Amino acid sequence: MDIALTGIKGIGPARLKAFEAAGIRTVRELVMFLPKEYRDLSHPVALCDLKPGDTAAVRVRVAGEAAQRRARRLTITKVYVTDGTEALPVIWYNQPWLQKQLTPDRELLLYGRAEMKSGCVTLVSPVIEQGEGLIPVYRSIPGIPAKALRQSVEAALHLCEGQWPDELPEPLRRRYGLCERNFAMLNAHFPQSREALEAARRRIAFEELLLYQVALALFRNTGREGVRIDFPERAVDDFWAALPFDPTGAQRRVLREVAADLRGPRAMARLVQGDVGSGKTAIAFAAMALAHAGGWQSALMAPTEVLARQHYDAAKRLLEPLGIRCGLLVGSLTQKQHRLAHEAIAAGAWDAVIGTHALITEGVVYPRLGLVVTDEQHRFGVRQRTTLSEKGDQPNVLVMSATPIPRTLSLILYGDLDISIVDELPPGRTPVQTRIVPEAKREGLYGFLRQEVKKGRQVYFVCPLVEESEAIEAQPAELLYEELRTRKLPDLNIELVHGRMKSADKDAALERFRTGAADVLVSTTVIEVGVNVPNATVMVIENAERFGLAQLHQLRGRVGRGAHESWCFLMAEPNPRLRFMCSTNDGFKVAQKDMELRGPGELFGTRQSGALSAGIGALAGDTELLKLTHDEARALMQHPDSPDARTVVALARERFADRLDEVGVN
Repeated sequence: MDIALTGIKGIGPARLKAFEAAGIRTVRELVMFLPKEYRDLSHPVALCDLKPGDTAAVRVRVAGEAAQRRARRLTITKVYVTDGTEALPVIWYNQPWLQKQLTPDRELLLYGRAEMKSGCVTLVSPVIEQGEGLIPVYRSIPGIPAKALRQSVEAALHLCEGQWPDELPEPLRRRYGLCERNFAMLNAHFPQSREALEAARRRIAFEELLLYQVALALFRNTGREGVRIDFPERAVDDFWAALPFDPTGAQRRVLREVAADLRGPRAMARLVQGDVGSGKTAIAFAAMALAHAGGWQSALMAPTEVLARQHYDAAKRLLEPLGIRCGLLVGSLTQKQHRLAHEAIAAGAWDAVIGTHALITEGVVYPRLGLVVTDEQHRFGVRQRTTLSEKGDQPNVLVMSATPIPRTLSLILYGDLDISIVDELPPGRTPVQTRIVPEAKREGLYGFLRQEVKKGRQVYFVCPLVEESEAIEAQPAELLYEELRTRKLPDLNIELVHGRMKSADKDAALERFRTGAADVLVSTTVIEVGVNVPNATVMVIENAERFGLAQLHQLRGRVGRGAHESWCFLMAEPNPRLRFMCSTNDGFKVAQKDMELRGPGELFGTRQSGALSAGIGALAGDTELLKLTHDEARALMQHPDSPDARTVVALARERFADRLDEVGVN
């Protein structure tokens, strides 16, 4: 099965290069490239039953000639179709060759999404299908058309037919009712039925999750010795006493766990997870204070410069009165400032260094690095965290995440870390009132916003797009900014921020909003992390139906950070998903629901999707399977000399040798 891809018909030099760029070099690797989803073509929907937002198969006949027009950079092909119950328009973007195929009276099986366009239900860029039943859909590979990719996988399966050895121990397979491996591989790609697909996905997910957790257990069992920080007994109480607020019980509990790690013989590797506003940063600063009390330096790495500067300002307020010298290292410093910062770090003149990826650049030398803190862990890969750790001699590592991940899933995804959950909000946090606002009530919303600004408050608008797009019907930030500035709210000071702006311009606009010089900030999701403006009391999210629940919750967390009543308005037509969003402020409940609806893969960054390529994609929120594999891995590692454990450990070492080498598995 380690046959080169050139053995498959239709894969020439160009496609071979495209596959290699996607990390696929052999027939085995191609077969392990599992579908991300499936199109169900077995039950076509009648056109009269099609509603905006539905994604479905429809069996139709072309009614009339196809038309084509140009709009800016787009070619738009449009034709009407009918199935006897209704006639609807269908449009495709930048597929001009379709016009010749859309001949009158031709019968088509289309699969796509229905949207409301110009007051009419319209099928937008559907796929023309020829198959039936459940059809695999793969993550796109640049340079390989979807149809060609599907055909290549099918050819690879035929080459490997019957050749997959069932490497999991038979007693283990029987115990959990796992199907045979060859059956699983075939039905994971081209399922005979929905039941066969579920059995196949369960088998593949079980195996990969089990091996991943065993590999992580091997890493943890290495018990790497690290910096032991001996701080005075009173140091924890001294830190809490110096704070201008009383810590919550959860903060005290988590800091006790961190303090025990710092004093232990093994380097700390702990994730502190908590909802937006739960006080994780205070715990991080407390850990940095303990490191200083024990005579060690600490470094805190944030994903954005704005967030790094906020942490630096907060650190100066909280840590400098305790005699802890704080320094900032970010990419935008001048050459001279960079040189001076490097010198201060190397000389030990800074006890706590706060910054961005600049902290891990080659020229930065830490003489006594005892603690590494990374904020918003899901935005960093393991390699970045490890690179910062390597700046010292096995320093303690503390990672923070405001992405509220249900605990069972955390045990799997962050299996190389101990986990602390800050499950209590400080008394000063105000619950955010969340409401759905349909387009018909927009003018009333603007009146409410004016009243809030008159009270001295500030407002966020978040849009899914930067600029207008023919292909996606959604409010673009640039257009909304102009409309608010010139027509709807011309009497207010309005700023615009999006990812295509130069960093200096973006930071300047955010700073004007943070300091209160601007009343309204129109933005894309760049403000999802790293903007702390307690005076902002209103968050308006345009086209809220286009965001996942977890992302909506992150955005909602930008308001309600002060003592004033705060609001989050979801601009959309009501639906069950958004109604759920209005029913709770509990980030863990939101994350659990989001995982059930969308699968866990979309909640996490590169490290997770890389390490659990098959398992995480096949899970679809199956927390029972997560728990089963977690418990089985633990049971196997408790009896390492048993035949089953030896077999599984060998498989885990082989399977994850490349992917987990960066966290020490070998």
